[in-house]
Amino acid sequence: MESLLSSLKINVNTCLYIKDPESSELGQNIISKSIDLIEELGIENFNFKKLGSAIKSNESSIYRYFENKYKLLQYLSALYWGILEYRLVIETNAVEDSSKKLLKAIKVLTLTPQNIAYYSNLDQLKLRNIVISEFTKSYHHKHVDSDNDDGNFKIYKRLVLRLVEMIKDARPDYAYPKSLACQIVEGALQQYFMQRHFTSLVDSTDDKKVYDFFKDITINALKIQ
Repeated sequence: MESLLSSLKINVNTCLYIKDPESSELGQNIISKSIDLIEELGIENFNFKKLGSAIKSNESSIYRYFENKYKLLQYLSALYWGILEYRLVIETNAVEDSSKKLLKAIKVLTLTPQNIAYYSNLDQLKLRNIVISEFTKSYHHKHVDSDNDDGNFKIYKRLVLRLVEMIKDARPDYAYPKSLACQIVEGALQQYFMQRHFTSLVDSTDDKKVYDFFKDITINALKIQ
C-alpha cells in the first residue's frame, strides 16, 4: 500500500489557485510554510506579509499563487481531504463485508492519519490540526454558495459521499445515510476540537475514544455487527 501512496498526487480544483503551487519550488515552499504559520497563528492572525517573511520572498509573489488567505485555507483543506480520501479507498478496497468495510472507513476517518510519502515535505499532522481548528471557517461565510458552485469543496463532498455509499451498502433501508456520514466526518473534527479546548465537555481525551464513539453510533443506528 505504501508504494501506491508514495506516488499520490491530489488534483486540487484549479479555482483555488492562480498558479499551481506544486509547479515550482517557491509554490511548494508557500504551502509548507503556510501550514506551519496557520497552525501556529490561526487563520485570523495569519497573512501573506508574515508568510512572505517566513519564506524570504516578497508578499506579491504569494499573490501570484493565491488570491487571498481564505483561498489558501480552502486549498490546504482540499489537500487534506484528498489525502484522507486516497487512504480511505486504499485501506477499504480489499474488505468485502459491507459492515466491516464501513467500520474500517470510520477508523480511517476518525483516528490520527499516517503521513503519506508523496507529501513528505509537508507536516501532515499540522495540516490535520488546521482542518480541525479552521475548516469550518473556509465555508462559514456569505460566499459559500459561489465557492461551492466553483467546486472548491469537491474533494470534501466526494469523500463524504463515498462514506454515504458504504452506509447504504451496510444498511440499504437506512433513512439517513447522508446525515450519518456528515455527522461522522464533521463530528470527528468537532470532538477533537472539544478535546483540546473544552475538556469538561468530553468523555475522554483519548483519540481512540473518538473512533469508539462513532463506531458505537453507527452500529446502533444501522443495527449491524
